[in-house]
Amino acid sequence: MNRLCMLLLGAAAACLAAQPSHAAERAIPAPLPDHPGNVFLAGEPVSTTIPVLDLATWRVTDYEGKTVAEGKTTSGRAEVGKLPVGWYDIRWGDAPEQRTSAAVLQPLAAPTPPFSPISLDVAMAWFYKEDRMPAAANLCALAGAGWVRDRLAWGQVEPRRSEFAPPTTRYDASARIQSAAGLKVLQVNHSSPAWAGANGKRFPEDLRDAHRFHREIARRWAGQVVAFEPWNEADIDMFGGHTGAEMASLQKAACLGLKAGNPQATACLNVFATPNAAILADLAANQAWPYFDTFNLHHYGRTDDYPRIYAAFRAASAGRPLWTTEFAVPVPWSGDEKLKEPSDADLRIQAERIAQVFAAALHEGPQAAFYFLLPHYVEGKTQFGILRPDLTPRPAYAALAAVGRLLAGARPLGKLKDASPNVRAFAFRALPDGRERDVLVAWTSDGSADLGLSDAAESVYDHLGRGGPRLRPLALGRAPVFAVFAPGAAAKMALEPPPKSPPALPGEPSPVVLQAVWPKERTDLKHSAYRVASDKPQTLPVFAYNFSDKPVGGRAAAEAKTVQVRFGADISLAPGERRQLDLEADARPLAPGAVETIRITGDFVPGGKAVLSLRLMTAEK
Repeated sequence: MNRLCMLLLGAAAACLAAQPSHAAERAIPAPLPDHPGNVFLAGEPVSTTIPVLDLATWRVTDYEGKTVAEGKTTSGRAEVGKLPVGWYDIRWGDAPEQRTSAAVLQPLAAPTPPFSPISLDVAMAWFYKEDRMPAAANLCALAGAGWVRDRLAWGQVEPRRSEFAPPTTRYDASARIQSAAGLKVLQVNHSSPAWAGANGKRFPEDLRDAHRFHREIARRWAGQVVAFEPWNEADIDMFGGHTGAEMASLQKAACLGLKAGNPQATACLNVFATPNAAILADLAANQAWPYFDTFNLHHYGRTDDYPRIYAAFRAASAGRPLWTTEFAVPVPWSGDEKLKEPSDADLRIQAERIAQVFAAALHEGPQAAFYFLLPHYVEGKTQFGILRPDLTPRPAYAALAAVGRLLAGARPLGKLKDASPNVRAFAFRALPDGRERDVLVAWTSDGSADLGLSDAAESVYDHLGRGGPRLRPLALGRAPVFAVFAPGAAAKMALEPPPKSPPALPGEPSPVVLQAVWPKERTDLKHSAYRVASDKPQTLPVFAYNFSDKPVGGRAAAEAKTVQVRFGADISLAPGERRQLDLEADARPLAPGAVETIRITGDFVPGGKAVLSLRLMTAEK
């Protein structure tokens, strides 16, 4: 056992631990008896409640608008009968509120593999009351989601410092219910409690609060919540606007807490919203990589921008697995303000984009990709959700289920090259219907195209998972198709291989964490820098923490190229102690608007090496 593990009483094996194993394979899901959301499996009769008098006329149309069934209500229900795989619109009048929808899914032929990257952001605890949670979890499982992402407000679990709410909160319910449905749960915190600081959007001022909280929730939800993101999108103003150095210090404290509470917990990086080069470089300079098992990121750009976006994040990942925990290319809503429903045309676009964004993202190599979002949710005029508030499906839900089934366990093989300029095609080794196969996901950016391939596909499915003709050449349009081939067929295709991950950087976490604290209003987020005076020396508070159960001692020193710094101290820290160490910086030699890095390092016995790197800048003239 290494000395760090001894310091942490064996509770925190190195944070660079492998992913926890998930030996228990989940069962093949079945719909709940009342079929919440009108989601059925092929072969089941479709039946739904219609809130009108008996003998009212109802009509069912398919995705293309073709009438496939009609009849009269009986006992307030429409007994539609069996329908093939697809999405269906059910109407009993012309008003927007006189309609509902249904989806018929192909049953999963095998349990979703534990390593499948197809995942969903559900925000269960925030969007669904406890009595609705089992239904939402069941819809995730039916769609083949491997992971689900939840949401957390810290202050509702720890309303007062060191006083935790009883295990009856919405967060306890969502953890229990989602894990019981066979889903692996990722939890993310969004805020600090009022008792931890003046600004709830900002990290807690005392990192011992973050360490304690993550230790306790990892212990509380062991066996239910597998992974944790300590913060959501800390790099943008909406969630506090933190520098890379601040993100690194929080990450270190949170990881040590998580591993102390549950050594098997996956300590994810507090997730990035944007590939801001300065913040990424600042994080890397703080050597935070021993403190995260996965490098987490978000993106909402066009699929053709994914190579650039992922390249920036990959370069900063220190070789850790990428997790994309939010991504989508959403559509606008229109019409009725109360419904906030996309137009029929935009519903089709939303559905078509599901396979596109998954294929283009998975080619870049994330170990898990969480589509944003399952529930009905709007920001301004944008609708993100693939379910309506009553859980009935938009076409995009059926499209998500097609991805979950046909790209189960997908690993990228490459991107088709030498095709027409408007063709986008990505190959994967996957387990569609439980069988190892090569799967090509292909579409056009505009217009149509014929894609000639040397081997004939065993089967072809449209973006809703409906079987189609096995044509050669493969006819492509804007809506993606899945072409399933025998294993090895992709080797005959002209493929550009997926990007390689950088080598994993070595390192061990230290229980000693250093933190700089500076007012938010004097932070330049674009440069991930603290603005300091250009006409006089300035003192910046730096805090040292000991997150072990033994005293540590050592010396810390600072260095810079142009800025004159005074910082050097012999430090002794008792277990759990926080001590302020002032850094004096004279930036008068620094050119106006220039940015310079100050690096503080400390060697502690026992405890190893602690690093704090922060960036300073003066005002431009």
